[in-house]
Amino acid sequence: MQQRWPSRLWIVRHGESAGNVAAEAANGASLARIDIAERDVDVPLSPRGERQADAVGSWFADLPAGERPETILTSPYLRAVQTSDRIRAAGGLTKDAPAHVVDERLREKELGILDRLTWTGVEQLHPEQAEMRRRLGKFYHRPPSGESWCDVILRLRSALDTVSLHHGGKRVLIVAHQVVVLCLRYLIEEMTESEILAVDAAGDVANCSVTEYAFRPSVGTTGRLALVRYNFVAPVAEAGAPITSEPDANVAAR
Repeated sequence: MQQRWPSRLWIVRHGESAGNVAAEAANGASLARIDIAERDVDVPLSPRGERQADAVGSWFADLPAGERPETILTSPYLRAVQTSDRIRAAGGLTKDAPAHVVDERLREKELGILDRLTWTGVEQLHPEQAEMRRRLGKFYHRPPSGESWCDVILRLRSALDTVSLHHGGKRVLIVAHQVVVLCLRYLIEEMTESEILAVDAAGDVANCSVTEYAFRPSVGTTGRLALVRYNFVAPVAEAGAPITSEPDANVAAR
């Protein structure tokens, strides 16, 4: 039987973006809105984010050539694409790795009418949505024109099927966003709502942190991916780059 899963799977959150910085400033000042001009898809890395991406790229480059990622899949958002490009430029992929594959299913969770609002802003401008979220919880709450975590999980199920179809047995790197990292954990590890929300409550996914899985053929009847490390920030810290974990500008209300 052909191996379904990659032999190794890394999931990296993008480096710090200008949106992360703006969200931190807005939350710190208890503002209702996050001040950033670009569409969320067009928000670039900050200078700190560039350093973080270079650091994690160097960490991958220090792996033996036969252990580096062979394929890289990325969210279409600029900050994720820039992170992917900097990982490649640092030598973090195998020499024959193809160009990164942009997959819109790896995009950030969409907040609809709550886009660019802090939680203070949600409570002030959309109190009915604040109450709905408190009642339903973040896993099931879908703001108007936006997505719930379940909606993100639905598209990620399809993305994982594509990974299985085209990259079984390969070493695969995914560069995406905080909620995507968490929702992929939910799917791969077959978690419950309460289990993944407990992981989320324990701390934010750091920028350019590494979540890693290895294929274990002896588990179950056809093998499965086993978690090796989660939210691993040593590559960034050891390079002297700052550790950051601010929410993205469109998910400050998450």
